Amino acid sequence: MKNRLKVLRAERDWTQADLAERLDVSRQTINAIEKGKFDPSLPLAFKASRLFGLTIEEIFQDD
Repeated sequence: MKNRLKVLRAERDWTQADLAERLDVSRQTINAIEKGKFDPSLPLAFKASRLFGLTIEEIFQDD
């Protein structure tokens, strides 16, 4: 699954650890999602959506 997490995070000058803390997951989870090795759970996708003020579809795109 493609996503815009890295770009959105960089726009805010957040590290992976910063984003992980805000989403209550590990930095490794953020790294895996950004690299497309792991798809977020639906609750995590909703959390990211609320955090960035975007729809889930604006952050995550199905391949």
